[in-house]
Amino acid sequence: MIKKILKSYDYSLILAMLLLCGFGLVMVYSSSMIAAVARWNYESDHFFQRQAIFIALGLVFFCITMFFPYRAYLNRFFIRSVVLVSILMLLALFVFGSIKGGARGWFSLFGFSLQPAEFVKLSVIIYLAAVYEKKQSYINHFGRGVLPPIIFTGFICILIILQPDIGSASIIAMIALSMVICSGLGMKNIFKLIILGAACLVAISPLLLLKWDKIFTTERISRFAGFMDPFADAGDSGFHLINSYYAIASGGLTGLGLGESVQKYGYLPESHTDFILAIISEELGIFGVLFVLVLLAFIVLKGFQVARHCEDAFGTLLAIGVSSMIGIQTAINVCGLTGLLPITGVTLPFISYGGSSMLLLMLSIGILVNISMFVKFRAVHQKSDSKPAGESTGSPATI
Repeated sequence: MIKKILKSYDYSLILAMLLLCGFGLVMVYSSSMIAAVARWNYESDHFFQRQAIFIALGLVFFCITMFFPYRAYLNRFFIRSVVLVSILMLLALFVFGSIKGGARGWFSLFGFSLQPAEFVKLSVIIYLAAVYEKKQSYINHFGRGVLPPIIFTGFICILIILQPDIGSASIIAMIALSMVICSGLGMKNIFKLIILGAACLVAISPLLLLKWDKIFTTERISRFAGFMDPFADAGDSGFHLINSYYAIASGGLTGLGLGESVQKYGYLPESHTDFILAIISEELGIFGVLFVLVLLAFIVLKGFQVARHCEDAFGTLLAIGVSSMIGIQTAINVCGLTGLLPITGVTLPFISYGGSSMLLLMLSIGILVNISMFVKFRAVHQKSDSKPAGESTGSPATI
C-alpha cells in the first residue's frame, strides 16, 4: 500500500518547486550581496543564509502537508480555529505589529519578521473550499449559499487594507473570486456579486476617506504616478520602474552574466524582493526569465489539472485556490516590474526573498501535491478494479 501511495505522488510538481527554490536561493544571493553590505552593513551572504533557513523550514512544512490527507482539513473545529486565528492575528497587528514600508503588517519574533497576511491567504482558501463544498446542494441560493463566505472574505480584506496592505488584500479578493466562480455558481448570482461588490465600494468609501492619509500615503500615490508616466519624474516616482526597464533591456537574450548586474548597486533598492525578476533578466537574459516563468506556469497549470480530475468539491476548490494564488501573485509581480500595473510590493513566488511567503507557498504546494496523490491513487484503483479478473492485475486468478 505504501509503495502504491508513493508511486502516486506527482514528482514533476515537487521537482518544479525544488528547482524554483534552488534557483531563487542563488538569485537572492546575487541580487542582495551588494545591498547587504552597502545598505544594511550585513555580511554579503546575510539574505542568502536567511533564505536557506526559510527554505529548510518550508521543506519540513511541505513534507507534513504532502503526507497529511487533505480531507482532514474539513474538520469543523479546525476550520473554526483557522478562521479565528486569522482574525486575531490581523487584529493584533494594530497593537503589536511592526511597520515596514509604511504598513503595520509584521510581527517581529526572535530576529525574524512574520507577515500574517501571507498565511491568511491559505486560511481563506481552506475556509472557502470547505464552505462551498458544504453548500453545493444550495450553491445558487444567494442568501444562504453565496453571501456568508463573501462577507467573511470582505471583512478579512478590510482588515488587511487598514494595515494598509492593498497588494495582499487584492490577491485575497482575486483568489476568492476565482474560487467562487469555480464553485458551481450560476451566471445570475455572479452578476449579483458584481453589483454587491460595487455597492460595497460605495459603502466603504467614507472609511477610505477617513483613513485616506494612512491608506493612500505619498509613497503609494507616487507609485500610481510612476505607473502612469515614469519618465515624468525619473528621479522619484518613476525611479524604480525606469531602472527595472534598464535591467530588463540590458540583459537581452543571454544576460550580462551571473553576478554582473549593475542595477543592484543601489538603483533597485528592492532588488532581492519585488524586483528580483528584473535582476534575473539583467544577469541571465530572457532565458533566465523564461526558466522561472515556465516553471511557475507549469505549477499553476498542473494545479488546475489536478482540480479538474479531483472528484470532490473540497479538493477541487483547494487546488483552484492554491493555483490561483501562485498565478495571481506571479502576474501582479511581473506586471509591476514591466509597467503594466502599479508597483504593489508583491513578491515573485519561490524566487523573491521572504520567509512568510516561502513558508506559505511550500505549505500550499504540499497540500496540492497531496490532492494530486489522492487523485492519481483513486484513478489507478478504479482502473484496476474495472479490469476483468482474467487480465494481468497481479491477482492469483491470472497465474
